Amino acid sequence: MDFNQGCVSYRSMPFWCVGSPLSDPFGGAVLSRFDSLEIAKIIAWAGREGYIEATSYHDDDLVPWDPEHPEDDLDPSSPAGRKLREIKAVLDDAGVKVHASICSLHGNRLFRDGGLCNPDPAIRRLAAQKVERTLRIGQFFGAKYYVYWVARDGFEVPVVTKWEQVYEWLAEGLNHVTDYIREQNMTNYVGATVEPKPNEPRGQMFLPTSGHAAGFICGKLKEPDFWGVNPELLQHESMALMNACMTVAYLCSMNKLKFLHFGSQIKAQFDNDFPPLIGPEGLKETVMMFEALNRIGWKGAVEFDCHMLRAEGNPEDETGCRKQFIIDCVTALSMALKLAERIETPAAYASQSAADLAGIRQMCALGDIDPRR
Repeated sequence: MDFNQGCVSYRSMPFWCVGSPLSDPFGGAVLSRFDSLEIAKIIAWAGREGYIEATSYHDDDLVPWDPEHPEDDLDPSSPAGRKLREIKAVLDDAGVKVHASICSLHGNRLFRDGGLCNPDPAIRRLAAQKVERTLRIGQFFGAKYYVYWVARDGFEVPVVTKWEQVYEWLAEGLNHVTDYIREQNMTNYVGATVEPKPNEPRGQMFLPTSGHAAGFICGKLKEPDFWGVNPELLQHESMALMNACMTVAYLCSMNKLKFLHFGSQIKAQFDNDFPPLIGPEGLKETVMMFEALNRIGWKGAVEFDCHMLRAEGNPEDETGCRKQFIIDCVTALSMALKLAERIETPAAYASQSAADLAGIRQMCALGDIDPRR
């Protein structure tokens, strides 16, 4: 069951997007925090309706993590084991596959100074155990990818940052991912990715952009071909005033664009995580990004990584507004793909500006414009 439209092979809607209670630094939750099984049922509904083909999760989205019991997932009679089986049954019944398994190294206060790059070796060992558990959960669900989001691996104060060690710690942590996959014969995983971000929640991240991530993979990891990058576009790259077309073209040139995380963003702001095409900016850049991917010949998965606007949360219909959010996201993706298909690379043009305007006319189906009075 695939989507196969334009450059997109299938669409994934993650648990954290559907489950977001819409809290922010200035206000509490708008919506209730649904149980993971309830979120699974909404995702299953979307799969049955033909809106999505896959989902992803952070381990904490599905079951709580207790550092005193790091292998609770191995006990089928444990609360974690029972809940995971219930969720899998719901997803399987709807034909929804699991795209990626992601370890949350940002939510628990133990990781407030980092996970894989924490200066305390005991915390780094805990992080490694949590990663192993997440990989096992992914094996249970048949996940295709493991994702390392930079989370809290960053810094605020340079003078106390262990510059001579942080990138060695990071390489050790990511190499442990592939080592564990091989040791446990986890054949479900076809790859792993790094998701970079310039800042937030830390003041600065150790892998802030796609270029940093790709360079680190190629220069520091034991299995660079297994690893790639999943840029969050438009959000994370736009926070650093990068352009999505350049990002995907660069990653494709290095064979490192494994899949996309997708949403919208106002340039140089905090991580807006707007739904795709929503907000005052981003329409043209989004369409041109897909046009570039079409020209390059890339094909892969698009995973939504955003949440509904806080103003859209409806406490009177918490399930309904979540379903509408999914519909809005997939509608935006289909619109962007159709708009991108309209654009043709000009063989000749009077100026680059004229070529740009011609592309906009094609995108908007305006036809010829006569500017004379």
